[in-house]
Amino acid sequence: MPHPTAHRVLNPATGEVLDTVPATTPAEVGAAVERAAAAARGWAATAPADRARLLRRFAVIVDGHLEELARLEVREAGHTIGNARWEAGNARDLLDFAAGGVERLSGQQIPVSGGLNVTLLEPLGVVGVIAPWNFPMPIAAWAVAPALAAGNAVILKPAETTPLTALRLAELALAAGLPEHLFQVLPGAGAVTGNALVEHPGVAKIVFTGSTRVGKQIMASCAERVKRVTLELGGKSPNVVFADADVEAAAAAAPMSFLDNAGQDCCARTRILVQQSVYDRFLDLLAPALKSVVVGDPADEKTQMGPLISAVQRDRVRSYVTDDLAVIRGTAPEGPGFWYPPTVVTEVDPAAPIAVEEVFGPVAVVLPFEDEEDAVRLANATEYGLSGSIWTRDVSRAIRVSRAVAAGNLSVNSHSSVRYWTPFGGYKQSGLGRELGPDALTAFTETKNVFISTEA
Repeated sequence: MPHPTAHRVLNPATGEVLDTVPATTPAEVGAAVERAAAAARGWAATAPADRARLLRRFAVIVDGHLEELARLEVREAGHTIGNARWEAGNARDLLDFAAGGVERLSGQQIPVSGGLNVTLLEPLGVVGVIAPWNFPMPIAAWAVAPALAAGNAVILKPAETTPLTALRLAELALAAGLPEHLFQVLPGAGAVTGNALVEHPGVAKIVFTGSTRVGKQIMASCAERVKRVTLELGGKSPNVVFADADVEAAAAAAPMSFLDNAGQDCCARTRILVQQSVYDRFLDLLAPALKSVVVGDPADEKTQMGPLISAVQRDRVRSYVTDDLAVIRGTAPEGPGFWYPPTVVTEVDPAAPIAVEEVFGPVAVVLPFEDEEDAVRLANATEYGLSGSIWTRDVSRAIRVSRAVAAGNLSVNSHSSVRYWTPFGGYKQSGLGRELGPDALTAFTETKNVFISTEA
């Protein structure tokens, strides 16, 4: 008999039903938290070397199932096969990286008079992770891997549309020998399963990636309970091209800076800011580059961009690109699936919704600027501050503008945003806290100060 609140998982490229996954009820969330708390106590007491060994084994098993996980991601999320292989490999690498931090997670000895003072880094207990649908595997692993490494149990709630890779990772964790109930995956709706996880008093921390609107709701709920929270939220990232840059290289790189994952990326460079003196030349170079992007079957090795995740998301994207706008367009398949063509909007008001709001689709605007001061003003003219790029040959300018742009992750002459060994997070409405990097494990610990008197 079907579960009364089961969710259908669709293939975004065809619209066909892949699977039906039962949704977790609030009562089931409560039972899972109790199981996780018991598992966390045993895991925290496990020798660090043994925890590290099991996490490395988990990484090895994920590596052995890389192609399976990638193909599953293609089917449930519509990601291109090349991207999906990178995502599965990123989950593997994060487990391996976190395992290397287990035996290096140490406190401090602080000089004091009359005794010895040390700090201890202790696990929080149960960590709840609410993962998004745009990068289901890697973003889940950003929190799951360091939280486990720090000695916590983890409950992962995947997005309703993309639960399959998360469920498979939980199976692989058990196959690697991780204790039962240490890493649990609870599919379900955010308003039901997610809320139950956020509100449960036995969950010590919530890590959420998603919209700023929902992030604010989660933050408010956590504040009522004085519960720790890390938020990775929206973005409207600038791609600033100065006249002294390699304009040909900047134009060639621009399309995939916002078309990767069909633009469903918080770091997408959807605001292309080009110095007025090279604006026309840049557009002349951008148009053929945009139109050359191969959009199609995500399982095809040659495809560069796949579909949007759902019909709802496609309709949202369409609503921003009104008929009165001047556009440059690529092509996309017609027929079944949730397709939208690569699109660049020109001659638009810098304050228009499409220029300042997160569209979350394969759409960018191109805006001219006069000088460095004007570029910084435009770059900062949104409520977001997650990522961005600066194209210039002038090193001094690169440093000045990097300091002036209010964003957590910037690249110069590059569109790179995320490396698991460097910190990631946003300014302003783009989030709270940092993930990844050398301090990733510390974010899942409590600091305890201990003073030992040496006086007779």
